[in-house]
Formats: sequence, structure tokens, C-alpha cells
Amino acid sequence: MSEVTTTRPERPGRRRGNPAALAARCAAALRAWRTRRHGHAPPALDTGGARPPSAAAGDGVLWRMRTTVKDAPGSLAALCTALAERRVDILSLQTHPLGEETVDEFLLRAPADADLTAAVSRAGGSDTWIERADAHDLVDAPTRILGLAARTAQDAAELPLVLRQLLGRCTIRSLPAAPVGGRGTASAVPVEGTLEGTVMRLRAPEGGVITVERPYLPFTPTEFARARALVDLDARLGPRIPHGRDVLTLPEGSDISVRRADTDDLRAARAMHERCSERTLRMRYHGPVGDADRYLNHLLGPRFGRTLAAQTASGRIVGLGHLLWDGDETEVALIVEDAWQRRGVGGELLARLVAMAVEAGCATVYAVTQASNTGMVAAMRGLGLPLDYQIEEGTLVVTARLDAEPAGGRLSELRGRRTETGRP
Repeated sequence: MSEVTTTRPERPGRRRGNPAALAARCAAALRAWRTRRHGHAPPALDTGGARPPSAAAGDGVLWRMRTTVKDAPGSLAALCTALAERRVDILSLQTHPLGEETVDEFLLRAPADADLTAAVSRAGGSDTWIERADAHDLVDAPTRILGLAARTAQDAAELPLVLRQLLGRCTIRSLPAAPVGGRGTASAVPVEGTLEGTVMRLRAPEGGVITVERPYLPFTPTEFARARALVDLDARLGPRIPHGRDVLTLPEGSDISVRRADTDDLRAARAMHERCSERTLRMRYHGPVGDADRYLNHLLGPRFGRTLAAQTASGRIVGLGHLLWDGDETEVALIVEDAWQRRGVGGELLARLVAMAVEAGCATVYAVTQASNTGMVAAMRGLGLPLDYQIEEGTLVVTARLDAEPAGGRLSELRGRRTETGRP
């Protein structure tokens, strides 16, 4: 996927320490890792990893197809006729007028031998894009959008995920507002947002900017209007997270609760930092321990992901777990104060964060830590999932695959029981 050219603030999980030379070496190592993970050549046919229609097996598979035709009488009829001749079932159709052209978006069930791309091209379609669909796409568009709006209404952290489900495969990044008196990206984006081909920018309710990009398929004005409506809904509802908590009994018998956290927990989170050793803070934030507190407001903000807090019966926060939306990837990070380490708190937080990532449709999660952080490595191994390790200059990136869990694994157990710490 093409890299986004806009800049964003340095994330605590990405800082590589002090002095500056060490930070530069480690940042370069992480960039090299990301480059190895991502190809930059556009696919000829985006099938979501599945086989293309001409080679699929079975009676028929679901596909989403988008193509551009001239806005002229008979153009849509020619397209539908070409599909019908190949025994393709049109399950739904949406049109996006673009002046002299129209973008037609289909949900299709195609037989194994249907050559969709060639058929559409001969019928006058151009810039055709095809990707694998699933049963969720069978819901009609108004019902689907209302469902996404309901998710947004329940949880402010859902907005980036809802936008991704609305718009298909895309990269979404949130940029915070510029400091008071400063000039940043937000000040350059009008209140109504901007649409430029494959990139849309929307003013976030808290004053920052939400950037949505997909590298090969331009957004239509209809998609832009839908995305802007969801952002407007989020702004009207204000800050919100689901209430409720899980009460857990640790192996030694102590009870803690796990719940969602946000910026209202800033004071309690800073108090936890004060109880942590310098080594614990350095392991988590990869830099000077004096910088740790300034990250909290960002980390606890629901726009950038979800945070879980481990809390004692007296109300003291003893651990924080973060699930951070990183464009088209997802990062997990943990901190547990020293007195509560090696008691299972980090493992409980991580398992719930990863279960939330599975529910959100993430294929992988990764953790950036130091090679000497045996606690974080042990917690990742405790998930029982396939892991990939990349290490450069003492910086360790551990990636867990979420699509290969063995039957009866821990994540299946967590997903099987309703938890208020996740999305209702």
C-alpha cells in the first residue's frame, strides 16, 4: 500500500530512546521493517487474497465490483446484459454520478467460469475494481449505514473502524489539532472537509483531522458525503465509551476489574506512572521517562484506539493496555506498575485487546518493544497465536496473526462470552 505523505506526531510505541543517534538508528530499523512488510505495486485485481472469478471453485462466490461508464442512456443496460450473458447474479447496485460519467458499484454472485473483467470492459466499463465480498455485504446499503451509525453512537473509538467498513479497503489516520497559536494540518482543512481523488480529509470533532486514503480507487462525492455525515454524528454526540467491567480473580486470589478507559482517567494514569520504576517506564515508552506523562492524553483519546484499565477494588489503576489504530495496521502496548507485574495482569489485558482486534476485523496486531522486555514477549507468546519476530538495533517487533487461531484457543473463549470492555 502506498505510504501516506502527511506527517503525524511521534507515537510513544515508536520512540527509540535517547540520545538522538540511537533514536535515529532504531527509527530507521522500524522503517525498514515496515518497508519489508508492505509492497507498493498495485494489484491487477484486488481479490482480498482469494482466487479471481475466472478460477474460483463452487457454484458461485460473492464479489464486489466497481466500474465507471459514460452517463448515457443504455450504458447501465449494456453492462447488466453482459453480466447476465455470463450467468452472473446482480444482488445489489449503487450508482455514483460524476458528471459525464457514473461509477456503478455491484454486489455479484458469479459462477466459477465467469470472466468479469473482460465482460465489463467489452460493455464499456473502465477502471474496474473487483474484490471478494462476504455475507455481511448482502445487507442493503441504508440498513448497513444505519448499523454503522449505531456503532459510532455507542463508542467514539468505533469511528475509524466504521469509516473503514463504509469505504472498503483504505488507510485511516488521525492527526491531532495544532497547539494553541500554531499552524498545523487541521488549520488547512475547511470545516466541510476536502476530497482529492483517492484522499479525503475530514475535520475531527476534537479539532484534529481524519485522513482517509486508498491508493488506487478514487472516492466518489457520495462516499465523501456519507463519511462526513458519520463524522458529524460523532461530533454531535461528544465523548463516550461503553460502561461496565469484567471482574477477574488472579492466580494468587486478588480481584481486579478490567474496563474501558479514556481521558477522564488521566489523573489516575499519571498517579500510576509515579508508582512505576524508571525501568518500567523506559520499557514501555522507549525514551526518557520524563516524557511518559505527555503521551497519556493522546493514548487515552478514543480517536486513536481503545484503552483498557486494570483497576483494584479501591479504584487504583495498576495497568493500562492500548489498542492503537495505526493506519491499516493495529498496535498493542502494555504497562503494568511494578508491584503488580508477574501476576497475570498484562496477559489478561493483552488477551482482551487482541480479542477486540479480532472483533474489529484486524488480520494482525504488533507490539514494538525492547529485546530485553521478556514480560511483553511472554505475554505475546501466551496468546497461543503464530508470531513473527523482527529485531533491529535492540528494537523488537512482535507480530501476531489473528486469522490462524487453533480451535478452542483463548481468543475463541473470550469472544464467546459477552464482555462490556469490548464493543457491545
